[in-house]
Amino acid sequence: MAILFWIFLLVIFYTYLGYGIILYVLVKIKEFFVKRKEKLKSGDLPEVTLFITAYNEEKIIKQKMENYGELSYPSELLNIVWVTDGSDDRSVELLSAYADVKVLHKPGRNGKTAAMNRGMTLVESPIVVFTDANTFLNKEAILEIVYEFTDPKVGCVAGEKRVVSKEKDSATAGEGIYWKYESALKELDYRLYSAVGAAGELFAVRKELYEPMPADTLLDDFILSLKIAQKGYKIAYCSKAYAVETASLNMNEEKKRKVRIAAGGLQSVWRLRGLFNIFRYGWLSFQFISHRVLRWTITPLFLLLLVPINFVLALRGDTFYMVALFLQLTFYLMAYAGYLFEKKQIKNKLLFIPYYFVFMNVNVLQGFNYLLRNKGKGSWEKAKRE
Repeated sequence: MAILFWIFLLVIFYTYLGYGIILYVLVKIKEFFVKRKEKLKSGDLPEVTLFITAYNEEKIIKQKMENYGELSYPSELLNIVWVTDGSDDRSVELLSAYADVKVLHKPGRNGKTAAMNRGMTLVESPIVVFTDANTFLNKEAILEIVYEFTDPKVGCVAGEKRVVSKEKDSATAGEGIYWKYESALKELDYRLYSAVGAAGELFAVRKELYEPMPADTLLDDFILSLKIAQKGYKIAYCSKAYAVETASLNMNEEKKRKVRIAAGGLQSVWRLRGLFNIFRYGWLSFQFISHRVLRWTITPLFLLLLVPINFVLALRGDTFYMVALFLQLTFYLMAYAGYLFEKKQIKNKLLFIPYYFVFMNVNVLQGFNYLLRNKGKGSWEKAKRE
């Protein structure tokens, strides 16, 4: 029982903190011997396609198109493509008013991945930038992404996701805190070897490396980027290119997103299982397992089982295990208090952080059920934003 306790505790610590510490040390050692090269920021700019898959986004189209107009990339080199499969609102009508926009519409809704596969057959530019309809890009985003592709070893570029919340002390603000930590890890991953996946809010690929995916794929951005990495290319992380989106409207809406992502993570682990071969993929395998696989598979389960195991050990009267149990129960009580505060709309950031941590891990466990219930489906219900 004690052996299980220590194994579980070490895996949990490694997953959420230990890997970040080891990663930081490895990056510092590497950069002590090998200096980072500056990206080339001169020469001819390539043609780029800004690719958006959308479903009933009439409320955001005007703002989104205004955002595109502010991008500091030559308009003659920037193609804008909207794929609106299944949209039955005024999205197509509103988009048709923009002469420089190509709209690919299909009445039936088969999910985002199917829409991407269909739309990509008509794209001809060498660089494709994917972004969500409800996110807004910084002015230099496209330029900074293009600069990363001056390295021929880079096949995909992951932009930074930034989450803003109108209620800074709300539990949904925990999403913003999570993404700040996640962004720091992605930056270190890239500095060591390669980022481990990209987020759909903003990422780009070389057109010739795009690989059609099964229509039921839940995390198209993650699987597509890792498939490119499997081919020997790197996923660059570019914090100077970022997409801003608002936090989920509330924790119920955030739950929809987190459960789907967890299910997609489990699906991705299976479909990318070739990356477990560390003898073939080296650093990428180490990063994939440490940064992604553990979070989406055994660590949430270990977190759940650690409490009863600790309880049994504490009954033996060992002071260490009694203190450990007290600390665990205190943490979960704080998380529960954060849950109650959220329900009553009482602001307390100290309690919302443990609440969001527990919330994320519970949703990973629920992701198993989601994956079974939605097997073969590529569409999902969008989470509402602030």
